[in-house]
Amino acid sequence: MVLDPNFCLDVPEGFDDSDAETGVHPIARKLFPATTAADAFRKAHEWVREQRVRLVDVSWDFFHDEDEPYCLSIYFTFELDPEEA
Repeated sequence: MVLDPNFCLDVPEGFDDSDAETGVHPIARKLFPATTAADAFRKAHEWVREQRVRLVDVSWDFFHDEDEPYCLSIYFTFELDPEEA
């Protein structure tokens, strides 16, 4: 599997997450702004359907005085091939 550089995280040199107590788990967030709540869900559904990700959580925001005030945020992790895990 070739990684898309747009899906990579920059990690500081010397960063060590091997300590089980730290609980460091990379999670990404993607925003779906829309004119209606239903449209935000539609956009998220279409994007997730095309990706190999596992949803972790969601959250809502409403931005007053914006063209697309409804914003659905999804939090996810990237699914790797079982052979690569």
